[in-house]
Amino acid sequence: MTPEQLQSFFLGLAAILALSRLLGAAARRIGQPPVVGELLAGVLVGPTLFGGALADHLFPTDIRPMLGALADLGLVLFMFVVGYELDLTRLRGRERVAVSVSLCSVLVPLTLGGLLALYLAEQHATGSRTAFVLFLGAAMAVTAFPVLARILADSGLGRTRIGGIALAAAALDDILAWSLLAVVVTVAGGDGQWRLLLAPAYLAVMLLAVRPCLRRLFEGRRTAPPRAGWEGWAREHVTADQLIVVLGGLLLSCLATAWMGAHFVFGAFLFGAVMPRDTSRRLRYQITDRLEYVTRLLLLPSFFVIAGLQVDLSRIGARGVAELGLILLTAVTAKFTGAYAGARLNRVPHAQSGVLAALMNTRGLTELVILTVGLQLNVIDRDLYALMVVMALTTTAMTGPLLSLLGRRCGGPAALGDFSFPAELRGSAPVARAPSGRG
Repeated sequence: MTPEQLQSFFLGLAAILALSRLLGAAARRIGQPPVVGELLAGVLVGPTLFGGALADHLFPTDIRPMLGALADLGLVLFMFVVGYELDLTRLRGRERVAVSVSLCSVLVPLTLGGLLALYLAEQHATGSRTAFVLFLGAAMAVTAFPVLARILADSGLGRTRIGGIALAAAALDDILAWSLLAVVVTVAGGDGQWRLLLAPAYLAVMLLAVRPCLRRLFEGRRTAPPRAGWEGWAREHVTADQLIVVLGGLLLSCLATAWMGAHFVFGAFLFGAVMPRDTSRRLRYQITDRLEYVTRLLLLPSFFVIAGLQVDLSRIGARGVAELGLILLTAVTAKFTGAYAGARLNRVPHAQSGVLAALMNTRGLTELVILTVGLQLNVIDRDLYALMVVMALTTTAMTGPLLSLLGRRCGGPAALGDFSFPAELRGSAPVARAPSGRG
């Protein structure tokens, strides 16, 4: 790096920190999750405003590869935390309704999104039409688990029955959405896709070898009997050596999936998913909190800016506005209809079914990750990418106002969140605790 590039790099990082912090705080003040403001910051510094002059001044083209590397690292850590917090024990006691809500809120958007893709393919498909249709369906079906957890905590629904169902259904949504994206990667892949045949062997190694080794790594810290429950284990603290092993394994997992022809986000997500959850809740929170701290402050804001530099809304024209309307109509209608129908099939009351539908419509950063993968794989073009980013922002931003509206009609979060199941559907499990999702 030349001294001029280094100076531009530092200036760009300072601008990223200031913009993300400022707009994130502004979003929080108006009742939105900070990720809405941070996503908007990425769009505003892009070519949409002033013809890209602001982006060219703050982020010259010669430093963008370095910012891109920071963004990819942030994406790796974010997907690891998403996988680590994907705890299917939340299904306990509410399996039937959560599975029903999840399946319906994926199948309906997948179907309607696929039909919309057939209409948009002529204008926006850049490669395989099959991959394009599957990708748009998967993008419509996603629910942002981390953002949803934050909204539940802020709205007072985190410890209610409806909050537990929403988190469980969103966890299943994540699994289904990433599975669909893996299919898209396979269909859209070019040379070297034979390596994807190694994916089952890789998965087996992760489950049968890596997971037990990670469990022994953390259980080895328990050197004395408990004094007061799980908090009494001696030296229950994440050490630097343990964290280095986790980070090293995470990067190797990303390397393996990238080598096989899949995207590195799959390796990060899978490594988080195989992390042991039954060793210690405190250790789990220590790992995620340490990683999320640097990720939220610096790395993910870099990802938002790099993503925003790909968004140019100044040239969408009348046709683009019409396409955006169709995308929003399909995304919102499909997700609402699917989640509401899945809840009503299990005789969840109308008001609580509406709450679930509003919550499952949250897409947030998870949607942006999927869109970035699709753009990098050349499945969609930049014009459609820009429209889908607007859809992700809109559907995330509308969740809070919808919950407030439903709350005013029904008497507050407590009335929205708790209800009685029919006798044959009641579960005995306690209400799930919302994870520490931040974006």
